[in-house]
Amino acid sequence: MHTHLDTQPTPLVKNKKDNWRVWWQLTRPHTLTAGFVPVLVGTALALNDEASFHLPVFICMMIATLFIQMATNMFNEYYDFKRGLDNENSIGIGGAIVREGISPQTVLNIALSLYGLSILLGVYICIVSSWWLALIGLVCMAVGYLYTGGPFPIAYTPFGELFAGLFMGIFIILISFYIQAGYVTSDAVLISIPVALLVGAINLANNIRDLDGDKKNGRKTLAILCGRKNAVIVLGSMMAVSYLWIILLISSGLASPWLLIVFLSIPKAIKATKGFIGKTQPLQMMPAMKATAQTNTIFGFLLSIGLFISYFM
Repeated sequence: MHTHLDTQPTPLVKNKKDNWRVWWQLTRPHTLTAGFVPVLVGTALALNDEASFHLPVFICMMIATLFIQMATNMFNEYYDFKRGLDNENSIGIGGAIVREGISPQTVLNIALSLYGLSILLGVYICIVSSWWLALIGLVCMAVGYLYTGGPFPIAYTPFGELFAGLFMGIFIILISFYIQAGYVTSDAVLISIPVALLVGAINLANNIRDLDGDKKNGRKTLAILCGRKNAVIVLGSMMAVSYLWIILLISSGLASPWLLIVFLSIPKAIKATKGFIGKTQPLQMMPAMKATAQTNTIFGFLLSIGLFISYFM
């Protein structure tokens, strides 16, 4: 059973609360790639399909998605503290409440404010595209909150990677495509799958690092159910399938050979996977976690470049 907020010791103020680095770390910047990469890919897909480019809509979509990702991370911070999962010895950039003396209510209020700003940006996006997007956007935001909030947090189940990939990968790509083109194609859905796998990989990498602590606190993540060794195999498999998927799309004529440019990111994927092998301490796995997020970033940028080149060629 998890400890509630009112039983936690009062946080010790170790640094000034206005330290911008503390607040930046609170957004968990290494995960923000899961926000901007799908928007970039979705927009590149739309332009490749000869849709016109609407810069204000693109900017609003990018900012709104990043705000949702930041808010999700802050909800994670708040509820991990509330349930007694974070302490002063927590590894990584989580645990700012207990280590930096930031008020839990302040963290929650900022997360809700970011959601509010996302909704305002979403209203503009809906005005220039379709109000059906409002429903999809609200569902994505609800999933972001319910990942660690609510009575049955998604983070406590084996489905965290699935939800992350589906909502922060496929859905965001297709929304970004739709607001530029006014429609969605089956090709866009197929090309979104490798990005979704890599977004899910970021989630899995985090769960591999936190495996021991999560197990003690009653979580049933995919990493816990698989075991550390098998979870690393699953992580490597998700990355491998992402590259194989691109080959299948090209060989079937559904994508341009220019998309092979994503293979330039393979060294980072190998580094990410190998970085977990034989490691058991969270601190030892931090470089591998970073490399996993970088794989998603580099893959996404290269995929977008390949789409742009194929458009102009």
